[in-house]
Amino acid sequence: MCCWPLLLLWGLLPGAAAGGLGRTYPHWTLLDLEGKYWLGWDQRGSQIAFRLQVRTTGYVGFGFSPTGAMASADIVVGGVAHGRPYLQDYFTNANRELKKDAQQDYHLDYAMENSTHTIIEFTRELHTCDINDKSITDSTVRVIWAYHREDAEAGPKYHDSNRGTKSLRLLNPEKTSVLSTALPYFDLVNQDVPIPNKDTTYWCQMFKIPVFQEKHHVIKVEPVIQKGHESLVHHILLYQCSSNFNDSVLASGHECYHPNMPDAFLTCETVIFAWAIGGEGFSYPPHVGLSLGTALDPHYVLLEVHYDNPTYKEGLIDNSGLRLFYTMDIRKYDAGVIEAGLWVSLFHTIPPGMPEFQSEGHCTLECLEEALEAEKPSGIHVFAVLLHAHLAGRGIRLRHFRKGKEVKLLAYDDDFDFNFQEFQYLKEEQTILPGDNLITECRYSTKDRAEMTWGGLSTRNEMCLSYLLYYPRINLTRCASIPDIMEQLQFIGVKEIYRPVTTWPFIIKSPKQYKNLSFMDAMNKFKWTKKEGLSFNKLVLGLPVNVRCSKTDNAEWSIQGMTALPPDIERPYKAEPLVCGTSSSSSLHRDFSIELLVCLLLLSCTLCTKRL
Repeated sequence: MCCWPLLLLWGLLPGAAAGGLGRTYPHWTLLDLEGKYWLGWDQRGSQIAFRLQVRTTGYVGFGFSPTGAMASADIVVGGVAHGRPYLQDYFTNANRELKKDAQQDYHLDYAMENSTHTIIEFTRELHTCDINDKSITDSTVRVIWAYHREDAEAGPKYHDSNRGTKSLRLLNPEKTSVLSTALPYFDLVNQDVPIPNKDTTYWCQMFKIPVFQEKHHVIKVEPVIQKGHESLVHHILLYQCSSNFNDSVLASGHECYHPNMPDAFLTCETVIFAWAIGGEGFSYPPHVGLSLGTALDPHYVLLEVHYDNPTYKEGLIDNSGLRLFYTMDIRKYDAGVIEAGLWVSLFHTIPPGMPEFQSEGHCTLECLEEALEAEKPSGIHVFAVLLHAHLAGRGIRLRHFRKGKEVKLLAYDDDFDFNFQEFQYLKEEQTILPGDNLITECRYSTKDRAEMTWGGLSTRNEMCLSYLLYYPRINLTRCASIPDIMEQLQFIGVKEIYRPVTTWPFIIKSPKQYKNLSFMDAMNKFKWTKKEGLSFNKLVLGLPVNVRCSKTDNAEWSIQGMTALPPDIERPYKAEPLVCGTSSSSSLHRDFSIELLVCLLLLSCTLCTKRL
């Protein structure tokens, strides 16, 4: 029997951890919906290695794009033709014209092909300093892929429909804890929720946590998304509610934030977990877990699901939620969650027609000073962060300051993708001390919008939030701010509003051109230009902020509602310069090894065939 098919059978297993040269690839994902294109990868110092396993005997294309389209993309094309492996570095310009890159930065490590599949392994530097290459950072990358039944000896032919894109975070640290497949779990899943034919619905359902006689730890949470509803379910928040209820509150769900929603929902203020579209399961670090079973732990929780239905589809019924895996093997620390950033409010304003506009939400030193001094003077340790915005979001950073000086970023995503939001594991845990302050900095683009964008719940509104997973758990659930609205209105010429405020949004009294208009209508009536927008942005970033500093059970720290001045910080943020890789442009030794391997395999099979 010939050895070639046996070798290929081993190498083509999608879940195989080892590559063709014995290298391991800890990260794997399926790029297409038909199971034909698998991607494996691993960061190795200043380099990143990839393995492509594709059901084709022609060329395989892979690359990075700023938008997920072909324009201005960094592309590599490879395969095996007539027993000889090939790999070429390409790029496209803004007109999607494919050109061979003069600086070849992708280096072939291994290649092979059988009657059905092609496998290619290659390496590149994270930062090549080639203007035609995409630097790979902790930010989201939009991977593009393609394949064809024929090889690309004279340049790749058009791939037809065998192409696609997927957002990934390639440098998210490996999840090292290995969990037993036999872990017990329970589901918090909606039952036959009718989705209205409107663009945005927030649906809330209370659940009772299973009764445990002793303390347990949740150590993993997975989304349970109904098949076919992957784009409908935008995000899920899990809140801890008051324990002073009976099971009558579980009767039925209701639309969240509705005047007629049950009063019990109002007690559910503490976020204990967050998931957003594109994210996968989340495993807690080996020394941390979400506590259940004690008096301080949740007995009742609220599942809030955000449904995004921009095409107003009718007749949708959903059964999505979360699955929580737990253990009696108690870990050292209890996890907590802090929501930081901009308080979701109409006072968060973004003018139309702006290619770039920046908003900031402050977790103030006053809030952190009071809460941490009372609860944990030695500080808390952040191990993961979820950055959250909506459709206009382009980039988010969570900046960290101590005694007026900026320290290492807690998290960032300079290429934010609304359809891909998940917790970022920090490479190293970071400590937050009393007197520190945090700024969630969000960058937006409204260049295609003709009216104001407001802070709010709809995906057409905006948010600017960070969810910090940390330990040990303290009594602080929200650390946020909102800028003063009256000074924003003064920018457009508003002089007076009707008082007392009896309507919402409140009404303007003077000047004449805004009289009897709501403040929202007045802001939309103002003739915004890019110059005016830039001036407004500068004003807003320096405005006093109203502090939000909340405990569990709707309680508040004393600083809640007070006014604070934003810190004097450097803008724009200056990132550390990227260090270019130093890999040799020559891969002669690699190509020789690969050709030798292919020849040996062919020779081996020839000898096998002759013996048969």
